[in-house]
Amino acid sequence: MSELPPDHSADDQPDPLTAFDEIIAEETTRDPDLAVIEAGSRTLRTQGGPPEADIPARPADPEVDKALREVEAELATRWGETKLEPSVARIAALMDVLGEPQRSYPSIHITGTNGKTSTARMIEALLGAFELRTGRYTSPHVQSITERISLDGAPISPERFIETYRDIKPYVEMVDASQDYRLSFFEVLTAMGYAAFADAPVDVAVVEVGMGGSWDATNVIDGDVAVVTPIDLDHTDRLGTTHAEIATEKAGIVKQDATVILAQQPVEAAQVLLKKAVEVDATVAREGLEFGVVDRQVAVGGQLLTLRGLGGEYREVYLPLHGAHQAHNAAVALAAVEAFFGVGAQRPDPLDLDTVRKAFAAVASPGRLEVVRRSPTVVLDAAHNPAGARAAAEAIGEAFQFSRLIGVVGASGDKDVRGLLEAFEPVFAEIVVTRNSSHRAMDADELAGIAVEVFGEERVQVEPRLPDALEAAITLAEEEGEFAGGGVLVTGSVITVGEARLLLGRG
Repeated sequence: MSELPPDHSADDQPDPLTAFDEIIAEETTRDPDLAVIEAGSRTLRTQGGPPEADIPARPADPEVDKALREVEAELATRWGETKLEPSVARIAALMDVLGEPQRSYPSIHITGTNGKTSTARMIEALLGAFELRTGRYTSPHVQSITERISLDGAPISPERFIETYRDIKPYVEMVDASQDYRLSFFEVLTAMGYAAFADAPVDVAVVEVGMGGSWDATNVIDGDVAVVTPIDLDHTDRLGTTHAEIATEKAGIVKQDATVILAQQPVEAAQVLLKKAVEVDATVAREGLEFGVVDRQVAVGGQLLTLRGLGGEYREVYLPLHGAHQAHNAAVALAAVEAFFGVGAQRPDPLDLDTVRKAFAAVASPGRLEVVRRSPTVVLDAAHNPAGARAAAEAIGEAFQFSRLIGVVGASGDKDVRGLLEAFEPVFAEIVVTRNSSHRAMDADELAGIAVEVFGEERVQVEPRLPDALEAAITLAEEEGEFAGGGVLVTGSVITVGEARLLLGRG
């Protein structure tokens, strides 16, 4: 495909390298949290919309469903994901008795505050397109616990999930007996993922940390490539109250002689990460310097990108996800896969462009500005902290252009709920506050109290039950009329999004 229209000469076209130098200047001086490369108004006309999200339903076979529920019940007796004893001693002991399954394949390890799961899915899609067998471990799940462990781009079957649990259960109990604390829910799931990948076997594992990095249960792998998505303030009670403190914990995944792919970071976080890279002799590639987003144009169902990778430029890459933040995730994912294949180091040539395009066009990220209903349009987004909310608010305004947007918000009590609501205040005409079924969920009346302070009493409605909240929001959106462009955004928590997804007939 020609890069230039047939009726223009090359002399009339801007130099791509000069253009990228200008992007670098912007990237290095802008506010990392607010930066967006402005794009034109060209629209890519696509057929069929975005790919279907791969969220499994409950098993159809009653016996399998019963067995899966028994496994879920046993896992639920362990410490939940919010109760931690910061150590990898237990998971390391379990890996030892299992025969170190995580050493049987190379891995790409991903940390950061926001964008980890979407970036992991993009990396997985790229590796799969280049005919590598992949294992992906992400958290939390949207609807089904089996989502957390994927092989070849799809969640493992309930039968395989059950079998993997039963295979490692005797070893889990052995380690439980030898430690001060039993293995946690997340630690057991992490071991299951590593064991399933070894059993498959996979060519490469794509692993998202649960929290932090240094003492996260996933950090018993030595990632050939370490990826750090944008760092912001979240889990401050465990990771620290400044960007530098949080970056110090997340830098723990950077291993000796690895390649580190850094998304745009606050300056103090970048300093910590670069210092760690020097200490372990890791090679660093930074968004805005060694790679980045050159151009981004809104498209039907997503966006059309030009990405600058470690090996060159990749033009006309269609990504069926909305928002500037997803474009930056795509640039990070591409650089990570290039690094894995040695592009920019051992080999000078870029990855095959058609394969890259095919991979990105097939990416789905459930619960990330996902449309689940029309007339009125209902969108789900798992934003649960202020940075994620800012990205979602900016993206929904750009991609959907609703004349009136109603928010449905159910948040966890341990989050910066005020910051999240303040990020959404400019785009929500009205907000319906609710709660999900999690024990961590903030009480609807407590959430309403904060919402009234942010939005004003006349813009806040309280519906403690999520089904009632959805119905109320859809009714408010429909008041504009069938063709007026009202919409609903359900957000505040991955759990809220997952439960709304089920209520709205997905999965």
